[in-house]
Amino acid sequence: MSDLPRKAVTRTAKLATLPIGFAGRATWGLGRRIGGKSAEIVSRELQQRTADQLFKVLGELKGGAMKFGQALSVFESALPEEVAGPYRAALTKLQEAAPPMPTRTVHAVLTERLGEDWRELFLEFEDKPSAAASIGQVHRAVWHDGREVAVKVQYPGAGEALLSDLAQLSRFARLLGPLIPGMDIKPLITELRNRVAEELDYGLEAQAQQEHAEEFADDPDVVVPEVVHQSEQVLVTEWIDGWPLADIITDGTLEQRDRAGQLLARFLFSGPARTGLLHADPHPGNFRLLPPVGAEDDDADSLEERIGEFRLGVLDFGTVDRLPGGLPDTIGQALRTTLEGDAEAVYDLLREEGFVRETIDLDPDAVLDYLLPIIEPAAVEEFTFTRTWMRTQAARIADPRSPAHQLGRQLNLPPAYLLIHRVTLSTIGVLCQLNATVRLREELEDWLPGFLPDSEPEYEDGGGTGSDDETDGGTEG
Repeated sequence: MSDLPRKAVTRTAKLATLPIGFAGRATWGLGRRIGGKSAEIVSRELQQRTADQLFKVLGELKGGAMKFGQALSVFESALPEEVAGPYRAALTKLQEAAPPMPTRTVHAVLTERLGEDWRELFLEFEDKPSAAASIGQVHRAVWHDGREVAVKVQYPGAGEALLSDLAQLSRFARLLGPLIPGMDIKPLITELRNRVAEELDYGLEAQAQQEHAEEFADDPDVVVPEVVHQSEQVLVTEWIDGWPLADIITDGTLEQRDRAGQLLARFLFSGPARTGLLHADPHPGNFRLLPPVGAEDDDADSLEERIGEFRLGVLDFGTVDRLPGGLPDTIGQALRTTLEGDAEAVYDLLREEGFVRETIDLDPDAVLDYLLPIIEPAAVEEFTFTRTWMRTQAARIADPRSPAHQLGRQLNLPPAYLLIHRVTLSTIGVLCQLNATVRLREELEDWLPGFLPDSEPEYEDGGGTGSDDETDGGTEG
C-alpha cells in the first residue's frame, strides 16, 4: 500500500491550505503592523512563512503538487528581488529533494516489479534515497556487473496523485499567479496534466534516454547515462557524479556558471536536431556539471584551467517533446527576420503559424517592438543572463498599463509550440539563475533551422560546435 497521501479528499484539503494560508498570513501581517512592527520586517516574515508552507505542502504531497512546484522553481528569477530570497530557497529544495517514501514501500515495489530475488541483481543497494522528486525517488546502487547505477522507483499511486493535484491546483491558479509576475499559471498546469501518462511510462522514458545516450556517447560536452534495466515503475540507469546545477547557481565560480550556461544552451538547441527529441524538464535538479575526463587527480587550480573541458550531465527524460524534424524552422525564421527588423515578414510568419489569429489585425511594427527586447540575447555575440533582465521582461509584459501587455494578450500560442515555449522560458530562467554569460547566437547558428538563411544545422559524430577555444569560460557581465 502506498504511503503517498493519495485520497482525493486528503490531498485537496492539503492543497487548499495554500490559498487559505496566504490569506491568513496577510491578516497576521496586518496585526503585526498595528502592533508596531515595521512594514519591511513584517513583509520579510510573511514571505518566509509563505515559502516554508509552499515547500512543506508541495514537497510532502509529491505528485502533481511537487511537479508544479518544480515547474515554478525555474521562474523565480522573474520575482522582484525583495521577495525572491525566501521563495528561491524553498523552490530550490523542490529541484533536488522531497520527503522520501518509507524503505518498506521501496522494497515492496522492487519485489513486485523485479521479483522476489531482486537483491541478486545488485551487489549493493542503498536504502536511503539520494534524491526524491515528484513521481519517484532515486537510490544509488551497484549493478551485478559492477557498474554504479541509479535506481528510480515510482511512487505507488503517483498517477492518481498527479491528476488529482493538478485538477485542484487549476481551481485556484489565479491566486497562485502573483508568485510569478507575467506568467499565466493555468496553461502551465493544463500542459502538465496533458503529460501525465507519458511521464508515468518508464518504458517511454527509457527509450528517450537511451536514444540520447547513444547520440551523445562520444560528445565532448554532454553526458547522458545509459539505460541498464527497465520495468514498470522501476528504471535503472548508469550513475553519474558531478555538481548539481543548483549548487553551481548558489556557490559556483563565474567560470563554472558561464560554462554550465553555454552547455545548457547547446543541449537545448542541439538535442532536437540530433535526436528528434526535446528534453522538456529543464529544472536545475536534472543537470550536473561534470569535470573533464581523466581529471580525478587534478587539484583545484588545474581544474580551473580546464574549465572549457567541463561537461554537462543530463538526467530525467520522463517528459520529452517529439520533434522528428528538429525544432520548427519557423522559429529560426521568425528570430532572424525580427533581428533584421523586417516587421512585415515577421508578422506574416506569425499569422501563417497561428500566433496571430485570422480574426485579429495587429500593427506589424508594434509586434516587432514587442519581440525585440525578448530576443535581445540572440542579437549579440554574447549575452549575460541576469535576474534583473528577466524581471524587466516579466514586468514589461505583466503591467496592464503597458502596450506590451495589451499586445501580448492578443497573441495566440498554437498547441504545437506550447511545450517548446515552456522549455525555452524555463531554460532562460535557469540561465538567469546562473547569471551566465552565453554565446547564444553561436548555438542558434549551429543548431536552429531557419536562423541562417538557406542553411541547415550541421551535426555529425558528436555534433555541437565542439569549440573550446579561449573565449569559452566566461566574461565579466
